[in-house]
Amino acid sequence: MFGFRSNDRIFHDIFTELAEKIHEAAGLLKSMVETGERREEYASRIKKVEHQCDELTHKLVRTLNSTFITPFDREDIHDLVVKLDDVVDLIDSTADRLVAFDVARTGREAAALTDVLLRQTEVIKRAIGELGRPDHILDRCVEIHTLENEGDRIFHEGLVNLFKREQNPIELLKQKEIIEKVEHATDRCEDVANVLEAITLKNA
Repeated sequence: MFGFRSNDRIFHDIFTELAEKIHEAAGLLKSMVETGERREEYASRIKKVEHQCDELTHKLVRTLNSTFITPFDREDIHDLVVKLDDVVDLIDSTADRLVAFDVARTGREAAALTDVLLRQTEVIKRAIGELGRPDHILDRCVEIHTLENEGDRIFHEGLVNLFKREQNPIELLKQKEIIEKVEHATDRCEDVANVLEAITLKNA
């Protein structure tokens, strides 16, 4: 995995910055959901971070295509960056929906799920920084899986509660799509963990 070669450092730096940006986007989404205010401002800030992540993704792919020796398998590098990009894309998509649907207030389910997502991206950020330490990576992967299970529980219980309390069918559909989007983002974090686990075991 990441060693002392200059090329290793380039990949490490890009992955590290990408993970930090994704965590930033998750934090913005959590604040957006909790405050229910300045939705356009939050969505714009998340969109900016998503574009920065796109630039980092393209930079990493260009580096991959121009590098002969890579820190680990090319397919795994590509798979990891794609899975990370999926997370920030869903965060951005959720913010867009909040604005498009004119959702001023979400239920407690959305707030709880964005909290799970934020904690997952924090662990991902730590895991990326520990790619040279296999035991630590596997521990981080377990944390991400555990959080995803928590997100699943919140999502399914939230759907039941949402259908019980929301009488307006249009509002019901809006709220349902929001929590589905966030739950999908927590699933994509688990996908990141699966790739990290595979990389670690393959290179142990």
